[in-house]
Amino acid sequence: MRLPSVRYAFVLLPLFIALLSACHGKDESSQPGGSTPEAALQGSVDLLKAGDFNGLWKHSLPPADYANMRADWGHHQHDQQPITAEDRAKFNETLQKLTEPDAENKLYAELQPKLTAMQQQYKDQMPVLISVGEALVKSGVAQSKTLSETQKTQANGVLDVLAPWVQQTPWFDQAKAKQAVGVAVATARKLDLKDPEQLRSMSFDDTMGKYATGYAGLKQLLTIYGLSVDDTLNSIKLTPLSNSGGHAVVKIDYTLLGKPLSTESKLVQQDGRWYSEDMLDNARKAHQQLSQPAESASVSANADTVAKQD
Repeated sequence: MRLPSVRYAFVLLPLFIALLSACHGKDESSQPGGSTPEAALQGSVDLLKAGDFNGLWKHSLPPADYANMRADWGHHQHDQQPITAEDRAKFNETLQKLTEPDAENKLYAELQPKLTAMQQQYKDQMPVLISVGEALVKSGVAQSKTLSETQKTQANGVLDVLAPWVQQTPWFDQAKAKQAVGVAVATARKLDLKDPEQLRSMSFDDTMGKYATGYAGLKQLLTIYGLSVDDTLNSIKLTPLSNSGGHAVVKIDYTLLGKPLSTESKLVQQDGRWYSEDMLDNARKAHQQLSQPAESASVSANADTVAKQD
């Protein structure tokens, strides 16, 4: 078990980007999207609070796009790099440590002297290390080709709040570390993973279930160190800014670690329901990119057939 390092300062960044720039989900009915832009956004908040990732995707996309994503899932799994013997050994070793009898006490006994040593070694260096880490992440955000300008602004706002939290959090606290080890062990047991191959062969539904379990554990870990995801979700307030011609903009105000932040979400109407414009575009681009190799292979095969006939 490793002590949280500087990179964990930014562990929530993808979560908040997904939440605040692509919020949408179920509202007063079980239909996909929302009957209004605000209802779509609020539905996403409710689904995230519940940890219902399958439901979130189902209500985030029109039925045809959701069906495409589920159908594409197996292709993504098969396209991954082969599992090496080293990867398998590391996975099995970690899994055994987290799930064996009395794992909580064994791991904490192993971690305790390391915490003391790291506190002596890094306590005075933490502010500098965190500042360097923050600068590196912000540079990555600025250079990102997948984030919009709105998302980049939002990400930097989140980083500006998370960095002071990381500097002030007692990462070397023995009592908190013992709690964190307990949560990690409990989460690993609930995940009930047997081997790395299982991760490659799981269905979409099974994977979403594992995500929910991991997400619940992550929220518990962050709460131990003073960051409540649910408090942030509960603080969200939605204000419509515009709604015309099937396009809408909603302002999202929220509080992160006691600091007020805001962003805007663009939504588009399809078949009478509202969806995040960014999420819908990204889902369709991903499906198109996955379909192109198959289409290219088919065209190439047909060309070879024609050439042989000639």
